[in-house]
Amino acid sequence: MPPKNARFPRTARLLRHADFERVYRQGRRHFSASMTVFYGARLTTDISRQPGPRVGFTVGKALGGAVERNRMKRRLREAVRLCGVPAEVAADVVINPKKSLMKADFADVVNEVKRAFSVIELKLSGKTASASSTDAGNRKSEAGSSF
Repeated sequence: MPPKNARFPRTARLLRHADFERVYRQGRRHFSASMTVFYGARLTTDISRQPGPRVGFTVGKALGGAVERNRMKRRLREAVRLCGVPAEVAADVVINPKKSLMKADFADVVNEVKRAFSVIELKLSGKTASASSTDAGNRKSEAGSSF
């Protein structure tokens, strides 16, 4: 058994059905090769209890039997624990794996999780207004130069 401090703490988990539903209904999505990450800013009442993001995992029955689904959740939980999620962002995150997660190298899964959390940090920290306007300007100039 791993040391107690190496575990994925209960306070960092998304546990209530209502929280999952709120993230699905009001949150945004980030897509990668082996997972879809749903995320949304946490309610102000929840922020005071635990800083940093809370992470939940959903694996539907269509992805396999109980053994395969549990293995997917264990891989994702360990990837989240290893990537060191940023404590500055108060977000609720739900990770929904795809079937390709089981065949992907674990290092690739960790990199996808890191990338997803960096996108979440960027989008929810308020930097998106300047970044999106810059991206829009770049797209306009690229579109104009392609003719």
